[in-house]
Amino acid sequence: MPVVRSVLALTNVIKKHASHLGFTLAGVTSPDPPEGFARFEAWLQDGCHGDMAYLASDRSRDRRADPRRILPACRSILVLATAYKPAHTPAVDPTEAHIAAYALGRDYHLTLLDRMQQLIARIESLAGNTIQAAAYTDTGPILERELAQRAGLGWIGRNSMLIHPEHGSHLFLSEILLDLDLQPDAAFEDDLCGSCQRCIEACPTGCIRDDRTLDARRCISYLSIEKRGCIPEEMRPAMGNHLFGCDICQDVCPWNRRFGTLTTDPAFEPQPGRLKPMLSDLLTLNPARWRAPYVESPLLRAKRAGLVRNAAIVAGNGKHADDIPSLGHALLQDPAPVARSHAAWALGQIGGNRSRHFLERAADSEEDRTVLNAIHRALLSF
Repeated sequence: MPVVRSVLALTNVIKKHASHLGFTLAGVTSPDPPEGFARFEAWLQDGCHGDMAYLASDRSRDRRADPRRILPACRSILVLATAYKPAHTPAVDPTEAHIAAYALGRDYHLTLLDRMQQLIARIESLAGNTIQAAAYTDTGPILERELAQRAGLGWIGRNSMLIHPEHGSHLFLSEILLDLDLQPDAAFEDDLCGSCQRCIEACPTGCIRDDRTLDARRCISYLSIEKRGCIPEEMRPAMGNHLFGCDICQDVCPWNRRFGTLTTDPAFEPQPGRLKPMLSDLLTLNPARWRAPYVESPLLRAKRAGLVRNAAIVAGNGKHADDIPSLGHALLQDPAPVARSHAAWALGQIGGNRSRHFLERAADSEEDRTVLNAIHRALLSF
């Protein structure tokens, strides 16, 4: 392959190859420190990161303040966006457990990091020499949405998501820091949210803040994925049927409803059982073999106890008597106290003699104080 000497020509060829690899959008920005870092610091100061202590570490904050602290030789940042919402996904059924669209297929980290490595190899061949590069997709200590806005890929909407006027916001963002000079794109300066408040009005937990950030402590995606341990009882009813993640603020966005790009990429097609997950299967996950159905799935992020916990919340909110036996199994046999305590809560929400039976049996044998308290609160609800 011939070496490309012109900065503009090299940039265009790289973008074209990124498209061939499956990336929907590509833009370039400089590695200059992000102007939004002060807002990130204020967000941390307000405690909006919840239990994600790694975000507040000195090393993480130092790197987010300046991309060159990740790759000192960095001269350009290639920012990529990939549409992920499957084209053939049926409408959400409010009576069934729901998994966010991004988690229906193969883990995007695996897919996109592999594609970025292929792109880096192509860039090296185009540049004619070995290059220094650092690739991330929702994994690195960088303010990727600001970088994407600077690279011309869209604006940051009220719900904190990057929105492209032709592709919407169902986009994975990825970045490659390079020690090459590429032609930077003009930043996307327009705010096309206008006076629209639909995402704010639709959010059941009120987690969207005025400065276009989210309070993770109230966000269903955080609670069902990143949060470890018990979810506050006052937050559980608002989680509704959300088993893993949440799409509400994106689904109501006019830019997604009118222009959002859907994908037919096989990597993001729903895996078996993802569109209609069975609560009974989740509530009785085998501790020794639970990973097998979720190989290369984003659902592994929640861990086993988190999936059982989330399934219990969905069952408690659904109040279907058919879920009582599986909840009873979780309450009496699950090895994780967090799973047992949420199963107790769910049985209290459903009510009835069968629920009471399981709760009373568990009260006689349970030794964990947190679970016992949950059982007693559930019994008091009858």
